[in-house]
Amino acid sequence: MTDTATATAATSRADRYTVISADCHGGGDIPDYRPYLERRLLDAFDAWCADFDNPYDDLRDTDAYRNWDHDQRLAELEADGVAAEVIFPNTVPPFFPKPSLVLQPPGASDGDLDLRWAGLHAHNRWLADFCTEAPGRRAGIAQILLHDVDRAVAEVRWAHAAGLTGGVLLPGAPPGSGVAPLYAPDYEPLWATCEQLGVPINHHSGSAAPDYGPYPEAKVMFLLEVTWWAHRTLWHLIFAGVMERHPDLQIVFTEQGTAWLPEQLATLDYYHQRMSASAGATPGEEISQEQIFGAEVMAKLGLRPSEYFARQCHVGSSFIRPHEVAMRHAVGVDKIMWGSDFPHREGCWPYSHEHLRLAFAGVDATEVAAMVGGNAARVYGFDLDALAAVAARIGPRVDEMAVPLPPDEIPAAALRCPTFAAAAAAAEQGG
Repeated sequence: MTDTATATAATSRADRYTVISADCHGGGDIPDYRPYLERRLLDAFDAWCADFDNPYDDLRDTDAYRNWDHDQRLAELEADGVAAEVIFPNTVPPFFPKPSLVLQPPGASDGDLDLRWAGLHAHNRWLADFCTEAPGRRAGIAQILLHDVDRAVAEVRWAHAAGLTGGVLLPGAPPGSGVAPLYAPDYEPLWATCEQLGVPINHHSGSAAPDYGPYPEAKVMFLLEVTWWAHRTLWHLIFAGVMERHPDLQIVFTEQGTAWLPEQLATLDYYHQRMSASAGATPGEEISQEQIFGAEVMAKLGLRPSEYFARQCHVGSSFIRPHEVAMRHAVGVDKIMWGSDFPHREGCWPYSHEHLRLAFAGVDATEVAAMVGGNAARVYGFDLDALAAVAARIGPRVDEMAVPLPPDEIPAAALRCPTFAAAAAAAEQGG
């Protein structure tokens, strides 16, 4: 039996699903990071805290505790039917101007990289301790910076030894970031280390977008383009030969949608074929412009882009929409990992039961079991047998999740999630 089949069978052997959210967010309250910093940095940290004005309401209001309160977080996720979670960052690390999932001004030339490295290491140490409070139920994702590859490699090794089984968060390298693009050879030690240690690389929507400037339209442009900036990492790593040289390296694309993949992979396969030296070659035929541009690079690739994706990539399908579930075979049932995006307001938490009905009703239970838990267990190393007792207590019932969710049963508060909002709008329009 394959790993996928084993995980799926284990997930569906009972009458309840073992749900693992492959996209949750968390982090320490800013003062909680202090014990994780070196003594020599404490005065600088206190000064930074005194001047820092957190601009994010959700990180300073009465609900911010969800990021770091072990007992409350566990209780709220269990009430939502979630047995285990993968934790991406959310709160502001020490010495950072804003959360690290977005591009960080000022740039690398401003002299504060050592402080930011210390801040990320403090976050990673805090996260490792936070995960040990719920053994086997939290896979924490370590953070790195790309300005110093040797230091990034050292942090990956530390995180692996510390039990952060979620792997590493790969920052973006957009124009203006001050670092080499991800297709540059600079990062070869990072790819090699992650492959050697079996550390998954996670690329979450947000950090790859550039600075849009101080304009009223900036946030609009960010919303319209943020996923595209994250998508481009896929072809950067494929055509740079990263997946060719490191066939065991596993890469996860999270909160970037799911429906984009079939068409995008077909496009990448098309360009791969057109740029290859053998593309349409017949005696006397003139070489094409695409071949002039790409033949040298394509000659280093042994597979088509879609084949690299099938071998090494996975999708963190946060609050997946019904039409994306309908495309599951084109994407790969074994690739899709459901996520609630807890505690973000655009996620489906605390209405995950309703979301599972909306998205997966009518889908074979074995496939649902893989997408809502089995695939994440395989990628992030969760023990499904160990989670079985939790799922038996709090997991969504298989028969209940098979019942479609009528539009009039969508809670009004759930409409902040785009999946629910789209379903309600379609119902109003008779779609």
